[in-house]
Amino acid sequence: MKIYTKTGDKGTTALFGGTRVPKHHIRIDSYGTVDELNSHLGLIRDQDINEQYKQIIMTIQDRLFTVGAILATDPEKAILKSGKERLNIPKISEADISVLENEMDAMNEALPPMTHFVLPGGHQTVSFCHIARCVCRRAERLASALNDLEPFQPESLKYLNRLSDYLFVLARKLSHDLRADEVKWIPEKES
Repeated sequence: MKIYTKTGDKGTTALFGGTRVPKHHIRIDSYGTVDELNSHLGLIRDQDINEQYKQIIMTIQDRLFTVGAILATDPEKAILKSGKERLNIPKISEADISVLENEMDAMNEALPPMTHFVLPGGHQTVSFCHIARCVCRRAERLASALNDLEPFQPESLKYLNRLSDYLFVLARKLSHDLRADEVKWIPEKES
């Protein structure tokens, strides 16, 4: 199988179901940003971090492929003539969201309470988490805009929201584990 098909040479691409749309379509931007996020998570997973975090990240990456598939499916072609769903995979569930929440709760137990905003940085691995968090927020914004136009599975949007929170807590936990400085943002007073 060849990687290049030449079908996108005129600036269009196919959704799951065959519908062709411009490559700048919000649906493409949405799942493309989820793909970008997934790549950033791979970068975090490649760092020298706790094996449990790596396993959770791999689970998240799997679920992001599901979110991407949901976003890449033309809603008008989501149901086949047979009445079955075109996307024949487990969707995002409340259990997937609970995994993120439980992980955050466990990490938070080892962290000091937040009293200020935190400046991103302190260690390269922590910075990778903050970049992933920002890309996740962008994916969420795009998915939210798409959902306004063409609604999709609500748990997918909820998952992206919770995932950005998870990445923030993971950044804090990695700062703690790596003994990196967590710099508080304290705005200067006007004179």
